[in-house]
Amino acid sequence: MTRATSATDGPGRTAQRRRTRNAIVAATMALISSGADPSVNDIAAAAEVSRRTVYLHFPSLDQLMLDATLALLSTETDVALEHVTSTDPRVRVAALTHAMGVNVVESLPLGRRLVKLTIDAEPPEPNTPRRGHRRVRWIEWALAPMRERMSAPDFEELVSSIATVVGWEAFMVLIDIRALPPDKAVELCARTATTLVDAALRALDQT
Repeated sequence: MTRATSATDGPGRTAQRRRTRNAIVAATMALISSGADPSVNDIAAAAEVSRRTVYLHFPSLDQLMLDATLALLSTETDVALEHVTSTDPRVRVAALTHAMGVNVVESLPLGRRLVKLTIDAEPPEPNTPRRGHRRVRWIEWALAPMRERMSAPDFEELVSSIATVVGWEAFMVLIDIRALPPDKAVELCARTATTLVDAALRALDQT
């Protein structure tokens, strides 16, 4: 029983779920970019998966379409990060925060809608995040220069810590609850993320 559970929930299975999910999103993005208004059947055929597989990863077509639209918007973040040449994780995480904060006023309604869909969605499979794959990938990129110096659990904890202060949720707290101007909210998030990285670097230097 233990062996079967390990095989189901292990890194290989998690990586396969992520690849399948990415393939579904990529197929949806391609259909949207072509001007189509795709159905679940269209998306499943383009991704070469079953309808059931699509619904395993996305509880509704609305959420899938929103996620794919956001993925198209995220291309701008990918392009911005491609121009970051520094190996200093503090510079990289600040650059990531500012890249995600570009056009935050225009994109925040999408963020609010996605947060609502996440809250309303059925619970995902065990050990499977509801969303945030792109954000985790970006944060891992920003922190990559530290990975070899940290234990795997410490690195994952730092990724989780940065995820709490970088992204729509943090922007919404500062804009909606603290009434900060969008540019100030993004700047505060960048400073907070940099502080977390600084603390981790100091801990590494003391070991």
